[in-house]
Amino acid sequence: MGSLPPPYLDFSHNSTKQDSSIDPTKLLDLFKAQQNYLNHFFQNLDLTQTLTFTQTLLNAKGTIFFTGVGKSGFVAQKISQTLVSLGIKSGFLSPVDALHGDIGILDPQDILVMFSKSGNTEELLKLVPCAKAKRVFLISVTSVKPNCLMGLCDLNVHLPLERELCPFDLAPVTSTAIQMVFGDTVAIALMGARNLSKEEYAANHPAGRIGKSLIFKVRDVMKKKEELPICKEGDLIMDQLVELTSKGCGCLLVIDEEFHLLGTFTDGDLRRTLKASGEGIFKLTVGEMCNRKPRTIDPDAMAVDAMQKMESPPSPVQFLPVIDQDNVLIGIVTLHGLVSAGL
Repeated sequence: MGSLPPPYLDFSHNSTKQDSSIDPTKLLDLFKAQQNYLNHFFQNLDLTQTLTFTQTLLNAKGTIFFTGVGKSGFVAQKISQTLVSLGIKSGFLSPVDALHGDIGILDPQDILVMFSKSGNTEELLKLVPCAKAKRVFLISVTSVKPNCLMGLCDLNVHLPLERELCPFDLAPVTSTAIQMVFGDTVAIALMGARNLSKEEYAANHPAGRIGKSLIFKVRDVMKKKEELPICKEGDLIMDQLVELTSKGCGCLLVIDEEFHLLGTFTDGDLRRTLKASGEGIFKLTVGEMCNRKPRTIDPDAMAVDAMQKMESPPSPVQFLPVIDQDNVLIGIVTLHGLVSAGL
């Protein structure tokens, strides 16, 4: 008997899976309802409070810490990460871990922003006196008022919440949405106030596409030295087929004895020459059929500029020889190489 579930946990009637589907009308109604709840937030947000909050973060001399429990904690962590990506000293402080040693990271010059829908979260209320003992500036960001946090913090921000989208008005879906919108919008306001340049932003995202496009130069992504498919203009075309096909560049770079670039010969040139000359191709030199005016690029040009140059009129190309100011060949950048680098 002890192994049997109580009557209200009897799932035997669910043994046969029933088909179900989403009603498109009801789904659309949900999105419209969420839009209305978000509009309520935007229309009732106290801009004076928001300005004071944003200015306080901008003037911070120490680190801006964010904290919260549950879904609000996830939002707080994400906003902190956004600020870090903008070069602003920030961090997430778990309220539970804080009470077990992590509060030691706080300094009197720091700010602690506490996200809580209700403002009555037990873990945050326990954290407040400990944070006050560290003499940090406390800010509450809540949606229900009055609440306990409001009476304990140095600054309070109210995020207007009409209700949750959840039919029971319980699951935190609208409240967390407005927390995220609020935090991220403030982050961008700080970005503008600090005059963060595109290059500075990119420096904080070196592995991302934006960062790579603004940091990587041609010399960082080009092939060089033994990787180059080089030949002399007097070399017979048929003697250079291995060089043409083995280096993965789709071309030959024609140079003189001092490594000056004289031209390029592509696998496309090979097909056209073969079609036009037939067996005569066995007697032709690379110099006779090469392109004497290929597109080239400087090693200090940005890698993203190389891609744009490859795609420019009159027709796209798959590679660019890299030359210095004396027309000496020092490398080659290929479209495949740029794509592989994430550009």
